[in-house]
Amino acid sequence: MVANDTNDVSTNGQMAEESNGNPSKMATALKLVAASAFLTSAASLYAANGSTMASGNSPIDLEHRRLTSVEVGDSIPSYMKPLMKDLEERKKLMEETPPEEVKYWFEYTGPLQKYFYRYSKSRQKADYFEGRDDSGVLSERFIEEAGGGEYYTDFLTDANIPENEISSHARLLENCLAMGSPTRPSTGKGTLWDDWFGSKKSPVGSTDRCRILFTMNTVGAGRGTTMLWETNPPKPHSDGPKPWISEQETAATHIQRNLEEIDAMCATGQIAARLQVLVCEPIPAQWTEWMDSLLVNCGGKPGPLDQDKKTVEERPSPVQVVVVAGASTADTCHDQKSGFMEKRMQDLVLAPPYLAGDKKSKDPTVKTTHPDLISSDDHDMYVAFKWSSLVSTRSVNGFVQASADLAAAAASPNNQKAAKPEKNADGVTVSISNSPSSPFLIPSFVRVSYVSEENSKVAKWRMHGDFFHPAAWEVCKDSFDMTWIPDSLSGAGGVNGICNSSAARKSKDCGQWWIYMAEEQMSVTPEVYANEATPPIVQGGSNYIWMATERQRRELVKQMVCKKEEKSECGQQAQAVIPLGDLESFLINFTPNTALGKQHIKGRRPGYSREKEREMDREKVRERKQLKGQEDIEKALFDYTVYPAALFHKDATIKAVRARDAVVTKNPDKEAIGPQTVKSSYYDVTITKPREATLAWCQAISRNGLCTLYADYFRTSSDVRCLEACGMKKNFGTVKN
Repeated sequence: MVANDTNDVSTNGQMAEESNGNPSKMATALKLVAASAFLTSAASLYAANGSTMASGNSPIDLEHRRLTSVEVGDSIPSYMKPLMKDLEERKKLMEETPPEEVKYWFEYTGPLQKYFYRYSKSRQKADYFEGRDDSGVLSERFIEEAGGGEYYTDFLTDANIPENEISSHARLLENCLAMGSPTRPSTGKGTLWDDWFGSKKSPVGSTDRCRILFTMNTVGAGRGTTMLWETNPPKPHSDGPKPWISEQETAATHIQRNLEEIDAMCATGQIAARLQVLVCEPIPAQWTEWMDSLLVNCGGKPGPLDQDKKTVEERPSPVQVVVVAGASTADTCHDQKSGFMEKRMQDLVLAPPYLAGDKKSKDPTVKTTHPDLISSDDHDMYVAFKWSSLVSTRSVNGFVQASADLAAAAASPNNQKAAKPEKNADGVTVSISNSPSSPFLIPSFVRVSYVSEENSKVAKWRMHGDFFHPAAWEVCKDSFDMTWIPDSLSGAGGVNGICNSSAARKSKDCGQWWIYMAEEQMSVTPEVYANEATPPIVQGGSNYIWMATERQRRELVKQMVCKKEEKSECGQQAQAVIPLGDLESFLINFTPNTALGKQHIKGRRPGYSREKEREMDREKVRERKQLKGQEDIEKALFDYTVYPAALFHKDATIKAVRARDAVVTKNPDKEAIGPQTVKSSYYDVTITKPREATLAWCQAISRNGLCTLYADYFRTSSDVRCLEACGMKKNFGTVKN
């Protein structure tokens, strides 16, 4: 299905009028907001609508079936048994290895992987490196099968779920329904829903599904210097081994992987996905047919092998191609610096009422965009992404769980009264409530890339780590702060706070640590200019992979309508946060893997809030002649950003630990280096001394997103060994231990 959206969303002139083009002013404002918001004593999750939107007992939730949450206690669920076996093997390895041979890297385990990086015509085979990617980040390069990784695929497609574990397996669905639209689809015989999903039984026994709209920005997609749509799509269902294709050769391989990931979501029986593909000009029908053929579990047809000769234009399809530009704006649309497509994507997903010229309508529940657009239908969740960002079941699951956690904190009875400042407040502990005067928090994402062997600067960048570890380039250590949000833990059955009811968590320190993005993410050219023309909808978030539940969309639209009317009190703009215990699920693979090794524009690089301090550090290095004759190393340290995922996790944890140490320590020694009272059991140790196997086991669980996937166990069982790794331990460990 193809729709031309030129007349249904804002014009390019309106886009320019509504954009905040000055990054420095915005950055300054963001820093001030960050500083003030987290020094206040109370905060709110969904400020504009108070308790109706934030409460777990809202009308939205009552429309849905809620499973009973069963506390795990001392029992071991079936899905945890492989992990318990892994722990035994780790302990055995450490016990049987002679002390003189024990190395710290024994804690890093995983299959030996191959990375093919170029094809040798003379030898007729591809060259490769071998190594282990222990980062936990889901990548197209090392995870060949779609589905969010082996753990997620096995857990969400398990057909033999014990009765007492159904609530654990249905978390994704229940969280999505609780945060989604109250209007449910017709599922009876003869309906489109029944045609697409009626024969596919859900492992959790539900006929309803989480309806997700995926909106894909295709600007810049090509094969070499040729626009992708001017080439032929890959042949589906072809026999024999696929030819090796470079990561940088064509965007088709990355779009195909995203389509396979979306199809795998539908295969779980918990998600009903539809895809809206945004293009600047009409594209050949063969590409639409190709995309439809890759979404068989979502309602598509398997292409040439199917006997039904009807085209996508003649039958219902989960794919819709939308032409977002007209003849006069096509060139602007293709310009990746313009921010044109980013603005169109925001308008289509959020659909504020004023886009259709309706000045009277203020109801965020009513979409006034053209009814032919599938984005105008009712959805529970929205995923907006660029073709180069890898979407997955894991990232969707992490997002809805984090959103439910924040909603649970806002609805907690403990947070409804004005919060009292903590004695010797550390500046990071914040209670969020239904008070109408504080930040609106939305989980957000950061892109990561692997080193590319085809990058001419690869030798230089190998000094930052091997090929098997992904790194961010849009954020650095100075881009974020840490905050502890009490009661930000939701149980089974949707938005269902467990901090007041769980016997295992009856503590004033029940909650979790969150990474708070205190700076905007700074990309390289051309995207940095696009972000200036069209800022992300979430401060500190990304324009190239963002999500919103229907509940969050309505709050965002309320703010947009308020600002359009130029009212003075519209609430604070949405702020980006990431749960520490599930960080790697929010690190999204930039699939072409060409981002590292590119220089940022001066004044537009991560850590811009400390630019002066950075320049002073550089001058000191020059004065001391520490890098004399080593200009390449100096440039690598000061002109480029390569921020490995493991370092991101470590820095975030250490920031949280040091903040707690500062407030807990009585009569601190100003000359002391390192922690004095509170320490991280995992990070505050010497690297040459092997850690106890359990700590490494817990870190592997966190890196692989299992603190969230197996949330029932790690949140309600009596097993507290992994609380720190899962970001749920406020005061970490003590220095004496």
